[in-house]
Amino acid sequence: MANKKKNKEQDSNWEERVVQVRRVTKVVKGGKKLSFRAILVVGDEKGQVGVGIGKASDVIGAVKKAVTDAKKHIITIPLTKFDSIPHPINGWSGAAKIIMRPSAQGSGVIAGGSIRTVLELAGVKNILAKQLGSSNPLNNARATLDGLSKLRTFQEVAQERNLVIENLYSQYINQYDLL
Repeated sequence: MANKKKNKEQDSNWEERVVQVRRVTKVVKGGKKLSFRAILVVGDEKGQVGVGIGKASDVIGAVKKAVTDAKKHIITIPLTKFDSIPHPINGWSGAAKIIMRPSAQGSGVIAGGSIRTVLELAGVKNILAKQLGSSNPLNNARATLDGLSKLRTFQEVAQERNLVIENLYSQYINQYDLL
């Protein structure tokens, strides 16, 4: 009984947003078979987000399958204290390319389409993003996830390079002549 309560509590903190529902057809021997494809984003607005797709003969079934698929593909992203990303990053999926840059506090989510949905449900509050190439919502959402999954914090980079974090900051400042 307590186990079911934990599962319900874990499920309740996830927010779901449908990006697109599309009617698709498959040509078979007897004619055309209609079904629906749903693209859905799931996130907790605290750094975890996932994108999923589902296909079924009705919309509700497709959305349920998309929720299950999205929860299987959840990634965790590092957020700064200003609810932005730590550094600029690019993401690709198919012909879709996404450019994401951290933005000043109070600037909001400057992005369009499915990118905006993914970033909002990930908990990013201040970011500038641009989609290049494709306008396909699924590929743009997956490209956004690709970029977000590549993000690393200063602590992770310093640990990989066996450096003290203060030395990493000084190298960064000297490299870009920020002083």
